[in-house]
Amino acid sequence: MKAFLILEDGTVFEGIHIGADREVISEIVFNTSMAGYLEVLTDPSYAGQAVCMTYPLIGNYGICKEDMESLQPWPDGFIVRELSRIPSNFRNDCTIQQFLEENNVPGIAGIDTRALTKILREKGTMNGMITTNEAYSLEEILPKLKDYTTGKVVEKVSCKEKYVVPPTTDLAQNGPLSGAAVFHREDYEKGIREPRPTLVRELNGAGLKVALMDFGAKKNIAHSLAERGCEVTVFPALTPAEEVLAMQPDGIMLSNGPGDPKECASIIQEIKKLYDTEIPIFAICLGHQLMALATGCDTHKMKYGHRGGNHPVKDLATGRVYISSQNHGYVVDTDKLDPKVAVPAFINVNDGTNEGLSYTGKNIFTVQYHPECCPGPQDSGYLFDRFIEMMRRPNAQKEVQ
Repeated sequence: MKAFLILEDGTVFEGIHIGADREVISEIVFNTSMAGYLEVLTDPSYAGQAVCMTYPLIGNYGICKEDMESLQPWPDGFIVRELSRIPSNFRNDCTIQQFLEENNVPGIAGIDTRALTKILREKGTMNGMITTNEAYSLEEILPKLKDYTTGKVVEKVSCKEKYVVPPTTDLAQNGPLSGAAVFHREDYEKGIREPRPTLVRELNGAGLKVALMDFGAKKNIAHSLAERGCEVTVFPALTPAEEVLAMQPDGIMLSNGPGDPKECASIIQEIKKLYDTEIPIFAICLGHQLMALATGCDTHKMKYGHRGGNHPVKDLATGRVYISSQNHGYVVDTDKLDPKVAVPAFINVNDGTNEGLSYTGKNIFTVQYHPECCPGPQDSGYLFDRFIEMMRRPNAQKEVQ
């Protein structure tokens, strides 16, 4: 079946229909990751957007549902050059086509994704429609595209009730275990088909309680803390600060999430209350932006954003560069940043935009990228250890400043 991608500037791409059979209008963005398409599809930060994967072949290792970053996919649509119909992976549960159909996600394949990406880079992110209607009318569609906004999507993707993620530990083996069992290559080669947990990390967070504000949190954020021994209580996005503080957490995490941070006015007010305490806070992505807005800083929309697993960020304290996973269309504006409030801690090596802040005189640091390392790279996982050290030694951050 034919399918069409119509952009708000009037550009039309003709391809092949994939996924669910329905029409959708969304913001069109591109992701430069070569792998990890399932983690992209299940990242709540993509709510309100349709994702174009720049890598030309998607789906070749199928869908392993154990790797999902949330319980469902969130993008409105999926755009690829070529969709693999025959996946090859011993962990495969189903094809990507089946996954899209089961979760009602429409898409288009067979278009020139390189040309589409160049348009978005040159003209900026824009809205578009995926449709199978061959009798489409640009006169009717273009006004609808120009009127589309993602709106308040944080409430849509956040959990509805708080829940607890316990430490994933096994004292009998003297160490923590990963939250989900995984297959090991050496087992598979021996004919063993059962998964087993992996020994990881020291229990440097044992006994610590962390409050995680879910603005669209990927599951590996909580698991990254749990595998270090922390008990994580996940709160819905609109939870009042007083309820969070009532649990007397050792630390607070502000998660990633979708949309324009300035749409989260009520959440920003509650974050300001958390800022006014002495509790250590670690924020990533949308949480990083919301903390900046709560303390008088500003944010603005980028031309086409950062989305992919290959973005270099520089730690301004050490000069070291890390390769990071990112997914954001907004950025903190540091031109008018008050050094009495916060100072830049990381910058993007490619374009010089802000990638993190250290808050002056506070036990707070924030980053724009995704240190939970799912699907990778794993360069910045050490930030969770830094957060735990801050909870263990509340004055450590202030001493660095």
